[in-house]
Amino acid sequence: MSNPHSGFTMYRPGAANQRPASPINSQPAPEPEPVEKAVLADDAQLDLAHDEARAAVDETLTKLDAELVGLANVKRRVREIAALLLVDRAREQFGLTSSRPTMHMSFTGGPGTGKTTVALRMAEMLHALGYIRKPKVHVVTRDDLVGQFIGHTAPKTKEAIAKSAGGVLFIDEAYYLYRPENERDYGQEAIEILLQEMENDRGNLVVIFAGYPDRMNTFFTSNPGLSSRVAHHIEFEDYKHDELLQISEIMLDRENFQFDSQARVAFGEYLTLRMTQPRFSNARSVRNAIDRCRLRQAKRLVELQRPLTKDDLITLTENDIRGSSVFSVATAD
Repeated sequence: MSNPHSGFTMYRPGAANQRPASPINSQPAPEPEPVEKAVLADDAQLDLAHDEARAAVDETLTKLDAELVGLANVKRRVREIAALLLVDRAREQFGLTSSRPTMHMSFTGGPGTGKTTVALRMAEMLHALGYIRKPKVHVVTRDDLVGQFIGHTAPKTKEAIAKSAGGVLFIDEAYYLYRPENERDYGQEAIEILLQEMENDRGNLVVIFAGYPDRMNTFFTSNPGLSSRVAHHIEFEDYKHDELLQISEIMLDRENFQFDSQARVAFGEYLTLRMTQPRFSNARSVRNAIDRCRLRQAKRLVELQRPLTKDDLITLTENDIRGSSVFSVATAD
């Protein structure tokens, strides 16, 4: 079976890959050997623009730019990783052997900063470059890995790894795996299993640890073996006010909504207030705010005593924004 992204030929057991048995000898013919790629001559020239995976990588990077506002540092690191693997593929074609680059990663940042989205795009890119077999991400938390009783943790952790095989295992709030204050906690057992798989099965699994920066620093400091196996530490900064406003416009456009001019000003004021309050979650809070604005718009439209126009249905007004309790709390203060 040919993989158009990896540039290698793979075979698997099955009728489609087996030769018919000889009428004299009923024993099935042996599986065909994978065809080795010819090594380029020392004086050959290789144009990376014609790498069969380059177009898929460029498409993934374009989607990442369209999906995520800002995050220049994150996007730069993703491009560096793509370049590393493209060059590694080029070296292979010249017969230049080297150790397989480690792709285990740490994503640190607050909620709603795009970590899961980047993980999804990273999986697509790694698949296109032949590093992993499947462009999939399996998201887990501590509860999916750690058991409450003796003997429960190993099967749970191994099951999560099996579900991630060939792709990416994304461990959200990974620092909860380590609880040194509880001597009977089984999180360390999960970490030890992960360490073993990350080292021995690098060709079949990429692990991404994610969480708040300060807690992740403590987590890695307390687990030096784990830290040494994570090659890429990527920081996701909180969004600025103008970036959040831009994100809101993108979200509205995707859902066929729009702010009128006064509503846009009001939403900017909403963000200024909301960003100072507890449990603010960047783009996630913007999404929740827009959903509540839509609820208020729907109530307003249902109560109108006239037929509705298309413009009515797609437009959020100033009153739809200022109906938020965020404004009443500010007034009360």
